[in-house]
Amino acid sequence: MADYLVIVESPAKAKTIGKYLGKKYSVKASMGHLRDLPKSQMGVNTEDNYEPKYITIRGKGPILKELKAAAKKVKKVYLAADPDREGEAIAWHLANSLDIDTESDCRVVFNEITKTAIKDAFKHPRPINMDLVDAQQARRILDRLVGYNISPLLWKKVKKGLSAGRVQSIAVKMIIDREKEISAFEPEEYWSIEGSFMRGKDQFPAKFYGVDGKKRELRSEEDVNDIHKKITNDSFTIEKVTRKERKRHPVQPFTTSSLQQEAARKLNFRAKKTMMIAQQLYEGVDIGKEGTIGLITYMRTDSTRISSSAREETKSYIEEHYGAEYARSEKRKTKKNSNAQDAHEAIRPTTVVKNPKSIKSYLSRDQYRLYKLIWERLVASEMAPAVMDTMSVDLENGGVLFRATGSKIKFPGFMKVYVEGKDDEKKEEDRFLPDLQEGEQVERVELIDNQHFTQPPPRYTEARLVKTMEELGIGRPSTYAPTLDTIQRRNYVALEDRRFVPTELGEIVLELIVEFFPEILDVEFTAKMENDLDYIEEGRQNWIEIIDHFYQGFEKRLKTAEEEMKEVEIRDEPAGEDCEKCGHEMVYKMGRYGKFMACSNFPDCRNTKAIVKEIGVTCPKCKEGNVVERKSKKQRKFYGCDRYPECDFVSWDKPIARPCPKCDSMLVEKKTKKGVHVQCSQCDYKEEPN
Repeated sequence: MADYLVIVESPAKAKTIGKYLGKKYSVKASMGHLRDLPKSQMGVNTEDNYEPKYITIRGKGPILKELKAAAKKVKKVYLAADPDREGEAIAWHLANSLDIDTESDCRVVFNEITKTAIKDAFKHPRPINMDLVDAQQARRILDRLVGYNISPLLWKKVKKGLSAGRVQSIAVKMIIDREKEISAFEPEEYWSIEGSFMRGKDQFPAKFYGVDGKKRELRSEEDVNDIHKKITNDSFTIEKVTRKERKRHPVQPFTTSSLQQEAARKLNFRAKKTMMIAQQLYEGVDIGKEGTIGLITYMRTDSTRISSSAREETKSYIEEHYGAEYARSEKRKTKKNSNAQDAHEAIRPTTVVKNPKSIKSYLSRDQYRLYKLIWERLVASEMAPAVMDTMSVDLENGGVLFRATGSKIKFPGFMKVYVEGKDDEKKEEDRFLPDLQEGEQVERVELIDNQHFTQPPPRYTEARLVKTMEELGIGRPSTYAPTLDTIQRRNYVALEDRRFVPTELGEIVLELIVEFFPEILDVEFTAKMENDLDYIEEGRQNWIEIIDHFYQGFEKRLKTAEEEMKEVEIRDEPAGEDCEKCGHEMVYKMGRYGKFMACSNFPDCRNTKAIVKEIGVTCPKCKEGNVVERKSKKQRKFYGCDRYPECDFVSWDKPIARPCPKCDSMLVEKKTKKGVHVQCSQCDYKEEPN
């Protein structure tokens, strides 16, 4: 029989930790929180220092009973929930439920699930940190006071099922404000001139730069014609050649935010999916003879710091596998985010020796891809800068200047392993220029005039929204993914081509909150509230005082809203066709998986239809139906025959209305990082992107 009981959140974590601790320890899982505020009522006594009323979560009674029985049979109970506010609160709730003295050395924390970290953690148990617990309680109570007061008001005035929260309301506002910017945007015309020049057998490109040594913008076709008039002949003189060596430094290891952003860019992962897979890698994966081990450090962090032991191990790995010249030699300058708590290390592999290829066979495809991203990011962060040879050349004719730029990698450094992705930015490949010399003559091949118009700011992707929220100090690592998930489930926003667009419902709800609860939507107010929660965690603020300061003003606004907020009727948008079953008008509805068509005669007629879009292509399988664009439950576009289920043709790639010239099969549009290209669905025929 075991002498000690260790309680963690999940079975996977319990399995990994149990392997390291041995037979004297029994490791069981609480399956997350066992106690919480009740769902059916506010659960916060605003008349008695905001005292929370905690109850056992429905369905968790048997787990609690099992843990109580196990606790009675051992000498000591250790609470080993995650090393953050939420984990500390789980430990505190367990201590209260199991009659454990919170001031005893019952709490064990570790940033990684490895044998060394676990053994060391159990040598240094500590009491439960009530400042951390109070910070978590304060956030939970604040969100309950906001949500359970505003939500019923929205149910009454707008429609049932709505909710409002501090961070989610700000996120919706950001998306709506961006949409307003896009709608109000007025494009401005501008032009560019791209030239092609020849030196001997070498041809190279250059762009118009300016006149008489000064940069000049081309605002109209008249400006372009004026430039052409100044050019006297086809011969340009190399006026200036600038050669430089430029260093490019690697980025820091991952924080929660940067991991979510990069996984979105490179792996097309949603924030929720990224965190789910990261949790699996942290808690442990079975890798054969070694059994179940944790592969990454804790994944909720805002720090880019790594331990000295991890740094030394990474340096040794780099020297052994890439060469000593690839290891970073100079001390790195780090700029700490002013909003960062820096409580944990950055997200990194628990050991760099386990490179992705060595454990690929034990991981799912998604686990492997995310682990590879985390591994490469850490290794690259400890590598030497890349060195680039750059070249800039000014070409002159009649006072008109064209500029050509080129670069080539002199030493790849960290780029041998990893290069950070960018939002909406096409990768530029190395451009080589001939070995041009000042005073040389080159010949113009052609000049191409291009008309452009300035573009509105882009809609938010999940990655860009997380980045902006982090920069503004809204939310913390643990809140980003749940916030994005909530605003989509509530149908306040929708994803179109992986970018957020507001719904009519989102705009209506936001308008009401702006009118009656402006402080909830004030970025500075929300960021200050996050800082106050950090101060509670640090023991510098009293949680009751923080909540009371907020609630006094909020309660007054709530009473005003209850009296003055008018009811809003959301009318269904006509779909432009009649129901084939009863003849009534079909309307658009918003459901769990997005928009769909439904009969306006509901509930007498329950006819519903998916929204489909014709793409002008005859079905290649049955030759009778038309191919239409549909959406899966996960909102991913696919293409199928409109005669389904009679015809089961389906394709993830968009078919086009011409056959393959090589084998006469269906041609499809294939999206790649370089753009969209056309290829055959059967043979190797491919057309390069335009």
